[in-house]
This record gives sequence, C-alpha cells and structure tokens, in this order.
Amino acid sequence: MDRYGQLPSRCATGSLLSAQSFHCSSLRQKKRPVEAPPPRKLNLFRYDLQNMKEAPKPALFLGYSGLIPFVSAPLLMCAMELYLPEVAFAQVVYGASILSFLGGSRWGFALPEGSPATPDWLNLGNSVVPSIVAWIALLFSHDITQSGIIVVMGLGMSLHYDLHLLPTYPSWFKALRTILTMVAVVSLLGTMVIKSVYPEKRFLEDK
Repeated sequence: MDRYGQLPSRCATGSLLSAQSFHCSSLRQKKRPVEAPPPRKLNLFRYDLQNMKEAPKPALFLGYSGLIPFVSAPLLMCAMELYLPEVAFAQVVYGASILSFLGGSRWGFALPEGSPATPDWLNLGNSVVPSIVAWIALLFSHDITQSGIIVVMGLGMSLHYDLHLLPTYPSWFKALRTILTMVAVVSLLGTMVIKSVYPEKRFLEDK
C-alpha cells in the first residue's frame, strides 16, 4: 500500500487504542472504594441485650435471685404503708455486701495468668474500692438516707468500671450487670422515698 493508504490504518489503530483506554479509564472511575464497616459501639439495648440468650442459666438464675432482697424491702413497706427502719437497714446492708462481692470478683478476674486485666496497682486498687465504699456506707447506718445514697453511688461506680474499664467481659455479662444494677438502684431509691412518705413503725418498740 502507498503512504496515503497506510496513514488511515495507523490512525484507525490509534483511535481504537485510545477508545479502549478511554473505555477502561471510565470503568476505573466508576469503581468505588469499598468502605470499611463502622466500628461496633457499645449500645446496651441494641447489642448486648441480644446476647442475653448466651448467658449461662446459673448466672441468670443466681443474678435475678439476688434481686429479691432489694425488691422485697420497698414492696413490703408499700404493702403495709409503713416505713420499717429494720427492713431498710437490712436492704442497705445487703447492698453493701453486694458491693464487696463485685470488688472481689474483679480481683479474681485480674489474678489468673493470661488475664487481659493485669494484676497491677490500677486493677487491684479499683477492686478494693467497692469494699471501702461499702464500709463507709455502714458507718452512716444511723442515717439510712445517707447510707443508701453511698451504696447507690458505689453500685454506679462499679457498673461503670465493669462496662468501660474491663471491655473483655462477655457481652451478656455486661447486659446482666446493667439490669441488676438498675433494679437495685431503683429499689434503694424507692426505700428513701417511702421513708419520706409513710409513717415510721419499728418492729421492736423502744421501752
């Protein structure tokens, strides 16, 4: 072929290559980068409560049974329409014992070899704080309102530690801890309200 015949073929080839490159580049532009899934956030009612079915049956039974001393105190006083100081004191003492139990469980969590919570000053120190708070609460047993408020503060502090400072706890345990703490706190606050509403009646009247 002559020179004039070869030029159109080269132009056609170049046009074809440029068209292919343009087509490939347009496909590359259409591809969107794969977005990473958002991180899982701690949301009790959305995530953790769904894992309650994974909780061991003994943990559920013993956990909910442990609420009986908390709930029975205000229910009894409401049914009698009386404020019973002995019953209120027993409820606060039980709350103080639960605080000591929660601190001891964290101590035991930090001691085993390979535990994510190392037995350092922070973890072991925080483990004994609930027991100290419980002891302070009992020192104010002459004023059941102050004593109950201290126990409520201790329960809230202990829950915060379990949910945020020990993230390796199972999800079902965090949900169970939150439910138990909420019921216990509401029961203690209910006793304080009853004290201000109903007349006081002691089982053993002072002579």
